[in-house]
Amino acid sequence: MIAVEEALARVFDLVTPLGTEEIALKDGAGRVLRGAVRAARDQPPFAASAMDGYAIRGAAQKGMQFQVIGSAGAGHGFDGAVAEGQALRIFTGAPVPEGASRVIMQEDVTREGDVITIAGVPGSATHIRPQGGDFRAGDQISAPRRLRATELALLAAMNCPRLSVSARPDVAIIATGDELVMPGETPRADQIIASNVFALKAMAEAEGAQARILPIAADDAASLRAVFDLALGADLIVTVGGASVGDHDLVGPVSEALGATRAFYKVALRPGKPLMAGRMGDAVLLGLPGNPVSSIVCGHLFMRPALRAMQGLGALPLPSQLAELTCDLPANGPRTHYMRATLGPGPTITPLPDQDSALLSVLCSADALLIHPAGDGARRTGEQMRYIAL
Repeated sequence: MIAVEEALARVFDLVTPLGTEEIALKDGAGRVLRGAVRAARDQPPFAASAMDGYAIRGAAQKGMQFQVIGSAGAGHGFDGAVAEGQALRIFTGAPVPEGASRVIMQEDVTREGDVITIAGVPGSATHIRPQGGDFRAGDQISAPRRLRATELALLAAMNCPRLSVSARPDVAIIATGDELVMPGETPRADQIIASNVFALKAMAEAEGAQARILPIAADDAASLRAVFDLALGADLIVTVGGASVGDHDLVGPVSEALGATRAFYKVALRPGKPLMAGRMGDAVLLGLPGNPVSSIVCGHLFMRPALRAMQGLGALPLPSQLAELTCDLPANGPRTHYMRATLGPGPTITPLPDQDSALLSVLCSADALLIHPAGDGARRTGEQMRYIAL
């Protein structure tokens, strides 16, 4: 067995970042920006009113009066200047006219005809947003980065209609085993429903990939070879089950007969020891264990970082954080244990009582994986321990 850190490093050695493609800004949600983008203009592109009110020049004191000379609204600037004793009716977002140095909020004035009187005591705020106060022409959004809604809004404001992003990884997911049927089918008394592949597909797509669930491969070499043929063109092939050394565990020998090379087999972690990785043609091959929780935990630890690396986000494990343990833990054995746990305020972390790797309901209740390192001694309530948020 090799350590989790070494196994992940070997997975990264198998990964080559994918190429890029150009897309429209509207299609950028969740994509990985690969080329830095520079703003084409200032934002705001002019000094703009931050309030509905009146733009004036110079000082403002209670009782002062001003002659209203016109108005300006968003998208409708005033073609003129404001002199001493004059005011321009102005609305939020409108360009501040030449000569104006502040905006008096409409709540602080009274108006009779074309004359306003300052009724309140104006504060020190000018209520003017300066030109370029958000960003300047030439300012850039750095890459690589995953594009969220906020970045898309910023890119739009920068007047950048097209983006250079990573190509989407193509992920082929293969469940193996005579005991499996797909949801909606009628299982025999000795069969179960294939569940892991749906979690893995969702996880891959959340990382920006295109994922496809291939037909279940039966426990014979011909069936597995046929399904591997359907994975042609994938950047990542993920198998579920069949990666151990039993009579029906065929992923290793069949993949090797098809030309695959193996980078490792067996990792010192719980759950998920029977894990393998290698290359099959142009694809990274990741062989996950069949137990539901084992495969999903390994998907978090290995598949997600691999997909991020393919998209140019770097060879990095999932980020971990610290939380305070709410109960004692016994000493751990020779494998790093990723314990299903719940987070509380503080934050605090509580391992769930049943850590059986077959219990999806327990994993569904968890929002974190508590990391109990291999060979770690007993831990006491109140100690800080690392976790990965789910």
